[in-house]
Amino acid sequence: MDALNINELKNAKDAVNNFLRKYKMYFEDIDIHKYVDLFLDEMQRGLAGEESSLKMFPTFIQFRNKILVNKPVIVLDAGGTNFRSAVIMFNDKNEPVIQNLKQSYMPGSKSEVSKDEFFRIIVENIKDIIDESDNIGFVFSYPIEIYPTRDGKLAYFTKEIKAMEVEGEFIGENLMAAIKKQGFKGSKKIVMLNDTVASLLSGISAFQNRNFESYVGFILGTGSNVSYIEKNSNIKKKRIANLDGDDYQIINIESGNFSKGPMGEIDLKFDSKTLNSGMGCYEKMFSGAYLGGLAAEVVRFALKDGLFSDVFSRNFNDSVVLESRDIDDFLFYPPQNPRLIDLIKGIENRDLVSLYHMFDNLVERAAIFTSIILASAIIKSDKGNNPCDPICITAEGSSYYMMKNFQARVEYYMRNILTQRGSYYYEINKVDNAILLGAAAAGLESQQI
Repeated sequence: MDALNINELKNAKDAVNNFLRKYKMYFEDIDIHKYVDLFLDEMQRGLAGEESSLKMFPTFIQFRNKILVNKPVIVLDAGGTNFRSAVIMFNDKNEPVIQNLKQSYMPGSKSEVSKDEFFRIIVENIKDIIDESDNIGFVFSYPIEIYPTRDGKLAYFTKEIKAMEVEGEFIGENLMAAIKKQGFKGSKKIVMLNDTVASLLSGISAFQNRNFESYVGFILGTGSNVSYIEKNSNIKKKRIANLDGDDYQIINIESGNFSKGPMGEIDLKFDSKTLNSGMGCYEKMFSGAYLGGLAAEVVRFALKDGLFSDVFSRNFNDSVVLESRDIDDFLFYPPQNPRLIDLIKGIENRDLVSLYHMFDNLVERAAIFTSIILASAIIKSDKGNNPCDPICITAEGSSYYMMKNFQARVEYYMRNILTQRGSYYYEINKVDNAILLGAAAAGLESQQI
């Protein structure tokens, strides 16, 4: 293949950009401040209990910037097909000591189980550590509504977990009943939370020797979500009463459901092909479970518009499926995945350049979408005005750390937003074992009430 000259490279890029603009998919056409305002408005509506695509779920986990030391807590993590358990204690230096870490399969991941069997399997997995503490922090990464007791009622299972009898049930209450049924004595304080809230709490636990005025938890992996700390007096939901208006608690935004984002024509087409069409539309534009499928849809639109050669058109047939990791693999050119190598074998250099710009545009959009929700959480928290006392954002998820130049792009757009909204200072941090440490912080928080 002959190398493209500078004019040919420019023409290829311009053609891709014009194509993306045609279908309202081009990153430069996104009015970022408009969508920050829309997101903030949806946050406010959700807190007031008004109709909103953002549920703004209270967690009833109060904000404490100090973690109890030398107090063991049992931590459980149910997410995907794996179930993890451990005992964690923070020593005098605020360092986490993780013991008895164990991973097993999630009940219901292999076959349908009854409610009794579901909780029996969990107790069987943790029987060796049940007597290590009276406190349990339980990260349950499925849709649950948290109640003032800090127990959570499961709405439904995702991630192919088959345990229909558990849906609609309180997880902590049933776990406690199963523990007693198997002959264990005493009572446990069980705090339920999801992975996004755990990521926020891990920031508190990991940086005890730093000054942070507030905290944000962010997940960008298979899905996407954000949590932040809100003053109780701003929570106006009718079903919630008797909150101390001067206190603060963590709010689970459920940002992936934001319905007023800048969906282009190809986004809408892709959403219509998903199993849960119309739900989680925001995260479908950039999270790991969907980005590959969206990229394939973009390519198919481009094929119809004649942007690619006949050779590539034949290679990219209806059976081709792209995953998010394929986008990363291609952008760190040349790709290493044999399946992707076969897909681009023999195609023209112009095709390669066009693919690069299409995929890179999706990553750039992802950075914009991420910055919108993170900046909104910072603005809504009304904290972080002092550079010596910034906001700590704990970021979790493979997509955030693996997409090409993604962190730098997010920082660029966040500065763009925040410098026009006032003086806000923040740090984005990664915490090892974030979900487990967040579960520990939640379990220990119940001892401080």
